[in-house]
Amino acid sequence: MDNSVHNKIVSFIWSIADDCLRDVYVRGKYRDVILPMFVLRRLDCLLETTKDAVMEEVKFQRDDAGFTDLDPEGLREASGYVFYNTSPWTLKMLVDTAANNRQILEANFKAYLDGFSDNVKEIVDKFKLRAQVSHMAEKDVLLEVLEKFTSPYINLTPNEAKDPDGRKLPPLTNLGMGYVFEELIRKFNEENNEEAGEHFTPREVIDLMTHILFEPVKDNLPPVITVYDPACGSGGMLTEAQDFITDPEGLIRSNAMINLYGKEINDETYAICKSDMMIKGNNPENIKCGSTLASDDFAGFRFDFMLSNPPYGKSWAGDQKYILGGKDVLDPRFEVPLKDFRGKPDTVPATPRSSDGQLLFLMEMVNKMKDLDKGPAGSRIASVHNGSSLFTGDAGGGESNIRRYIIENDYLEAIIQLPNNLFYNTGITTYIWVLSNKKAEKRRGKVQLINASQMFRKLRKNLGAKNCEFAPEHIREITQLYLDMPNEGVSKIFDNRDFGYYKVTIERPSRKAAQFTPERIASLRFVPALSEVMEWAWEKWGDEVYTRLADHRKAIEAHLEKEEINLSAKQSKAVFDPATWDYQKALLDVAEVVMAEVGQELFMDFNRFTELVDAALKAHQVKLTASERNQLFNAVSWYDEKAERVVKKVHKLSGKKLHELLAELGCTQEQLADYGYWPTGTKGEYVEYESEADLRDTENVPLKDDIHGYFLREVRPHLDEAWINIDQKKIGYEISFNKYFYQHKPLRSLEEVTRDILALEAETEGLLKKLVNFGGGQ
Repeated sequence: MDNSVHNKIVSFIWSIADDCLRDVYVRGKYRDVILPMFVLRRLDCLLETTKDAVMEEVKFQRDDAGFTDLDPEGLREASGYVFYNTSPWTLKMLVDTAANNRQILEANFKAYLDGFSDNVKEIVDKFKLRAQVSHMAEKDVLLEVLEKFTSPYINLTPNEAKDPDGRKLPPLTNLGMGYVFEELIRKFNEENNEEAGEHFTPREVIDLMTHILFEPVKDNLPPVITVYDPACGSGGMLTEAQDFITDPEGLIRSNAMINLYGKEINDETYAICKSDMMIKGNNPENIKCGSTLASDDFAGFRFDFMLSNPPYGKSWAGDQKYILGGKDVLDPRFEVPLKDFRGKPDTVPATPRSSDGQLLFLMEMVNKMKDLDKGPAGSRIASVHNGSSLFTGDAGGGESNIRRYIIENDYLEAIIQLPNNLFYNTGITTYIWVLSNKKAEKRRGKVQLINASQMFRKLRKNLGAKNCEFAPEHIREITQLYLDMPNEGVSKIFDNRDFGYYKVTIERPSRKAAQFTPERIASLRFVPALSEVMEWAWEKWGDEVYTRLADHRKAIEAHLEKEEINLSAKQSKAVFDPATWDYQKALLDVAEVVMAEVGQELFMDFNRFTELVDAALKAHQVKLTASERNQLFNAVSWYDEKAERVVKKVHKLSGKKLHELLAELGCTQEQLADYGYWPTGTKGEYVEYESEADLRDTENVPLKDDIHGYFLREVRPHLDEAWINIDQKKIGYEISFNKYFYQHKPLRSLEEVTRDILALEAETEGLLKKLVNFGGGQ
């Protein structure tokens, strides 16, 4: 489409808002009228040529055939489209026959809307157009808006026309309609400062995605091609993909039958997309409305190609109830089969943090890949993401599990870093992920990273945050880099395992000192989690908390409110329950008895201290639960690096048990200490120490490295008492473009810096002299 014609139509339609709606709508609401009216007028134009045929079909069905309900199939055949209108009205007729009566015009307009087929009525409802018609009629601007949209000076039909002055008006093709439509959306989004995830993707980004998706398989396309976008917005990616495949002057020039599928959560954008599908002759029933994450409308479908720009940095908390049931995953799309570090198969959640659901859309597309055993072609995916998808999430977390599943199944072909400020309403760095479940031989087991962040040309005028774009030569260059797979410069090739790592927990022994004192055991009077309020109450009323607690309830509640202490319902119940106070008092009494037995000596060997405490408890026939015992010891012990190590268990290992342990740990007998089993000097006897939580650390060990070798190199020289907690080992995956493409800039030499300083001093001295001379002259 000629750009001048395109710009003229956009300007004309944009002017309707300023001319007709300025005093009726706030500026941010212009789109609520302009977009649906533009769609409606285009549909109206398409149906004009077959209007008489449709009305004859209506008359035949009602009068001659005696149909109670009209047959949609006959009406679609008469209209030549998948939609139709059975009312006697067209938009031009509404204008031509409009009396100076806004109620009549409104009624006729609504009768016109009611005559549409159900698929258009749904679009009208999603746009909430009937409410806008009523509002415009009430404000007496409805006729003016209709006159503008049916002006003979603008051609929204697919046929060439002439204006009243005899000038030719070029036709508005379906492709041209898409350009105008998306330009209007862009302008409205820019006006309303829409968020990054709520606007269409720049045309040149889609162009790059289609090249990457289709060029590698352009000579092996199936006769029927399915294309899917799970966050389709206004449908730009879908229709661009279709145009790329079928363009008679393009690269592919395929005659394949193409079926487009998509889903969109925003009602208005969905209406735009569905109307665009109808206008361009695609099946509008393949476009669904609603949350892609909450419901799987395409369950059982498998698609050849998928491309998307899902919302990033956007919460999916509203969809959680459909995906998660407690710790269980309710939707199989969002859990993946992985193996634990011992090689045992397991199914784990593939659910990222609730604040950002973009990777869930990627998993939706992975779920819709074609099974290779049901066809040799496989599926290809191109999806735009921000940087968090590359590295956010710890090993074993949802994001890392998603990356791990994709990479370990050898789906990831490439990731392309795009320039900043390429999108209209965000300047953040974005990336195109390219996936396939049928990689070319040279790509198997490999991932290509392309740094295209510096491939752009500046715009003469910014479009929102967008200040640059891809030129055709940039798209060609990036595509060629992808196809050729060079391992140099801005293109680097990695093994899949290069992005994986073991997250290994490193433990150090607990060393505790212990001592009974009245001050230390006094804390046992209170529940640790409620100590603040319980201690306040005890200090204020003393023993009355055991006999008159209810009398002080209002005062305690007032204190909680004043100090802004927030308690859960369970905690609040415990505070005001006399049984809680009595329970803790009983524990304090036990501690006093044990203290009298053990004494108030300082112990630097916690092992000996626990023996004496246990003996005292046994002597007095007192049995403590594990929780009570922990509370008692926590009150009277603390970490001291000079104290003896705390023994957890002494193991007697010989013969079969030793071999089983060595097999489980994957180490030799000489290496057992590195895994927390320290020889005592007695044959077959090993001691396992308690670990100190505050000294616990983790190390990320590359998958290609040996964990034990890494430990000996990087940890043991600095921490001679440390050991590997093999039960806490996890596998994670992350991708860092900065790590792989960072170019170090060496510091300037001292001589160079000195020369610059001396030059600045000389320049400054000259300026000062000028200022002094200038002042003296005055």
